[in-house]
Amino acid sequence: MNARLATAAALAACLGIVAPASAQHAGHAMPAVPASPAPTPAPSQESPPASPQATPAGTDHAVMDHDAMDHAAMGHTPAPADAVDLALPRTPIPVPTDADRAAAFPEVHAHHMHGTRPHAYWLLDRLEVDDGDHGRGTAWEGSAWIGGDVQRLWLRSEGHARDGKLERSDLEALYGRGVRAWWDVLAGVRHEDGEGPSRTWAAFGVQGMAPYKFEVSATAYLGQGGRSAARLEAEYDTLFTDRWILQWRAEASLHGQADPALRRGAGLSTLEAGLRLRYEVTRRFAPYVGIEHERAFGETATLRRADGEVARETRVVAGLRLWF
Repeated sequence: MNARLATAAALAACLGIVAPASAQHAGHAMPAVPASPAPTPAPSQESPPASPQATPAGTDHAVMDHDAMDHAAMGHTPAPADAVDLALPRTPIPVPTDADRAAAFPEVHAHHMHGTRPHAYWLLDRLEVDDGDHGRGTAWEGSAWIGGDVQRLWLRSEGHARDGKLERSDLEALYGRGVRAWWDVLAGVRHEDGEGPSRTWAAFGVQGMAPYKFEVSATAYLGQGGRSAARLEAEYDTLFTDRWILQWRAEASLHGQADPALRRGAGLSTLEAGLRLRYEVTRRFAPYVGIEHERAFGETATLRRADGEVARETRVVAGLRLWF
């Protein structure tokens, strides 16, 4: 049936007759095609007419004169630009308000930024034996804290003993508060013991990590009788590998006035500098070897010489570094 309709449509097109409704173009009404003024020549034997092929809609496009068709009437002409613009929404995007920004970025309160669960950290930075000019000795230095991210209780201690006799030791209990990333301010008390009378000080200081990863600490002390003192410390780690680490360390002690009972003079009293090469078997356990030099200055050196001691000494050290 479709083949017969296609054949009829082809003949009607050749004779100038209006195409039947069954041959309409894709469901659109086709206008009448005007007859050609000149008779259509019969197809020759050399060039037979193309075999018509019906489209799924039943229209034979091969025999249609598309130049003579009114495509605008069939709705094929694209809509003008004005019509497209009219079809688009004209409502402008509203400008964000302060209320919109507040809803998108709510304010975060300080107590949401830090955990409230207390934590603890214990570091025995130096537990060592040394061999110096005046025999063998032992020394230690450690610190610990317990608290949160901002507020902590700090404990710090260091000391030295020689031939089984305690030369000096101190213990500090400090309240620390974080003021910015990697920096704490400290306030508390320090107690000294060892050879000579004991001393108790009020302590105020700051500690943290300076640029280029220098760990620094500066603490001032106020004692009875108008005594004053200060201690400055700095450490730096050079990583050769993940396990071999060289630690540089320096410590300076200053006093506001002389204290002959403890062989201390006013001004810069002592300076200690050394380096220790450690091997971290684990991050918590690391043996090390190193060398340290200590020197007394000014009146402190004079008081030490008068007591039969030397003003400077170089020691070879070996020990352990532990933390948990």
